Amino acid sequence: MDRAEIVHQNFLTRLATGDFPSGKPATNALSRAEAVGLFRTQCLSRALDRTSRAMQKAGQGFYTIGSSGHEGMAAVAAALRPSDMAFLHYRDAAFQLGRAEQVPGQSALWDMLLSFACSSEDPISGGRHKVLGSRALMIPPQTSTIASHLPKAVGAAYSVGLARRHPPEHQLLPEDAIVACSFGDASANHSTAQGAFNTAGWASYQSSPLPLLFICEDNGIGISTPTPDGWIAASFQSRPGLKYFHGDALDIYDTYSAAQRAADYVRRRRKPAFLHLRTVRLYGHAGADMPTSYMSKSAVEAEEANDPLLHSVRLLTDAGALTPSDALEIYTETLERVARAAAEAVQRPRLATAREVMASIVPPKRSVTPSNGPSAETRAATFGSDISAMDKPQPMSRLINWALNDLMLAHEEIVLCGEDVGRKGGVYGVTQRLQQRFGEDRVIDTLLDEQSILGLAIGMAQNGFIPVPEIQFLAYLHNAEDQLRGEAATLPFFSNGQFTNPMVLRIAGLGYQKGFGGHFHNDNSIAVLRDIPGVIIACPSTGADAAMMLRECVRLAREEQRVVVFLEPIALYPMRDLQTDGDNAWMCSYPSPDESIAFGQIGQHGAGTDLAIVTYGNGHYLSRKAEADLRAKGIDLRIIDLRWLAPLPEEALLAATKGCKNVLIVDECRRTGGQAEALMALFAEAGHSRLARVTAQDSFIATGPAYGATLPDEAQIIAAAEALLL
Repeated sequence: MDRAEIVHQNFLTRLATGDFPSGKPATNALSRAEAVGLFRTQCLSRALDRTSRAMQKAGQGFYTIGSSGHEGMAAVAAALRPSDMAFLHYRDAAFQLGRAEQVPGQSALWDMLLSFACSSEDPISGGRHKVLGSRALMIPPQTSTIASHLPKAVGAAYSVGLARRHPPEHQLLPEDAIVACSFGDASANHSTAQGAFNTAGWASYQSSPLPLLFICEDNGIGISTPTPDGWIAASFQSRPGLKYFHGDALDIYDTYSAAQRAADYVRRRRKPAFLHLRTVRLYGHAGADMPTSYMSKSAVEAEEANDPLLHSVRLLTDAGALTPSDALEIYTETLERVARAAAEAVQRPRLATAREVMASIVPPKRSVTPSNGPSAETRAATFGSDISAMDKPQPMSRLINWALNDLMLAHEEIVLCGEDVGRKGGVYGVTQRLQQRFGEDRVIDTLLDEQSILGLAIGMAQNGFIPVPEIQFLAYLHNAEDQLRGEAATLPFFSNGQFTNPMVLRIAGLGYQKGFGGHFHNDNSIAVLRDIPGVIIACPSTGADAAMMLRECVRLAREEQRVVVFLEPIALYPMRDLQTDGDNAWMCSYPSPDESIAFGQIGQHGAGTDLAIVTYGNGHYLSRKAEADLRAKGIDLRIIDLRWLAPLPEEALLAATKGCKNVLIVDECRRTGGQAEALMALFAEAGHSRLARVTAQDSFIATGPAYGATLPDEAQIIAAAEALLL
């Protein structure tokens, strides 16, 4: 027999003989009815675990990571409110089932079976993954998370206090809500989790309101690696800014009492707490896992002897709430009920086509209150003397700054956050004076942790804000890219569009900074962004475009709930001249606040038919520098600025190059994984036979005089154009 069957038989045998594990007596923390209700939820969670394995064996189920041993989480749900957002560990079926008992009209059993079966009728993911989650229960879905959901839980908790001062239009959480976030003891060691604990403590230490309850379900093992005895307690009992609570999740009375104390502390004090719960893991990690292959049989049997359901029957019997025979009836009836429902669930339809699977990658649009922007008086009071400079040519960095000012005036739910964005005004001055004008709670100087910056943004977005986080340099994104890929971009996908986290992520990046920084500050690879489904990447090349595109990016986030990356070319921040020193030809005046560049709208300079240069960012600037020499050589050309790097504006590009004999792609990113690969494929598939590309080398960027040695330059563009036209 497998371990699941052994646990089942042990329960029946020990129940019949009254052989219960020892433990503390029941307390008065729960009434008899409440305790029996929690036991019913525990039995339902156990029955679902057994049924999921039977479904898999029959080829009708596709997920077997269960919650057996963690059924005490039903008591945690009972101690919280259904309006408290919960980011759940994948072993928390009992929590979701318990919360469903608090909200009328829920069918949690049926919903979970549809999820096991990957039915398209699954109300949370639409059959895309087995996830815990429910819009009605305020449980955003998580997949098989290790710790990646912890940073956004910090952000969601921070948003509760922020919403008191700046209520967003689409606020989800009430003012007195707390945020719960659960995870395993092994996950607590992950760097992502450690960053979240540190950020929460860092904020609490400075008295920033952060109503967050971390819940560590300590079963003593991570797949096959044991957690050292006492490690979690030793690690978290004395963390600054983080109050420690402990409970025994084998005991529903003790669990409820500990969770209630912890939740009360968080709700009253608006400070984070760490609830450490003792659990056991039954059945092994998942269906295919055999715990006796890495644990001694005696150790496995010792865990099984501590079955939480046996503990619950002992406690309920002692409290006079339930007899063992009544408990057996509840248990067997629940198994039968779940089996009957599963037989129906496996017959429900499943996703069948790519279109069906992909339907929720792009979130649904939402209605928003129209904004006509700030009044002239408000703008004048905010901008001061800058108003008189707006009709004069300015570099890109200043125009982005002014655009951010106007956007923050128009939309109070916009919040900037990042390293040095406030007091310093950004490394390059792009966010100068914004904190002075809008306050520290709308322009947030974060700690130096990119995972926490993105987590803050994701969590705030789930409570109605439009975050504009900044990653100081493109290379720094790699410290936190999973927050973008695994959390932000997948949330609408795994929730069938019911949960979203719209944002505009500003990243200063790309190359061509003269003699500064090397590959940490000059990074010309955006491959990690280009392959994330649903993410929009925008990259301006002129200051006017930057201002107008940023406005469109905010609109996309605010109205269409999109995750947008706004990639700002650092080398073009201060750029003034184009052909000769002092010509000021690359500077622009500030576009009127009502002007924007629509998503997918490309730029075009010239209308020549000999050559189309397709480029973006610094490549656009270099191509415009090369233009005079190319025209002097008799080449009639047009220069097309992509602006929108993902998804590619394919139809606009094909229309813009129509009638051109030759297409030259200038891509400042690396030859491998760069934008040019997709562009070459697009034009080749469309029938363009005369194609060429100029790209950067597959290399990191050097510091000092060799900063441009691996990057495209004006001479290379001219040479490639001449060669293509031969």
